[in-house]
Amino acid sequence: QVQLVESGGGLVQAGGSLRLSCAASGRTFSSYAMGWFRQAPGKEREFVAAISWSGGSTYYADSVKGRFTISRDNAKKTVYLQMNSLKPEDTAVYYCAADPNWSGYTKLPEEFKYWGQGTLVTVSE
Repeated sequence: QVQLVESGGGLVQAGGSLRLSCAASGRTFSSYAMGWFRQAPGKEREFVAAISWSGGSTYYADSVKGRFTISRDNAKKTVYLQMNSLKPEDTAVYYCAADPNWSGYTKLPEEFKYWGQGTLVTVSE
């Protein structure tokens, strides 16, 4: 069982930066792939980024590639999402997710077993 708690969301102007954190509980954090998803009002939850259990592989949605960076610190049981050059279209609730068996071939929410409660990111014009 893994519990996830996101933090770091807030209001930022376009072009600004935010860093989201996701703190995990549970002894097996280091064996889980971790991901970030987001959901804007009226839209489906979409993949943003993911990282393998070791941190050796990272994956990004085309819409954030080059602007966002996912990383993890297994000793601190925390995964991060550094978001730079933010755009109004990045406004959404951002969710942290974890899964022990994620292969990296698909990037669907249903591929991840554990979820946090979400943190709101609002990017103003």
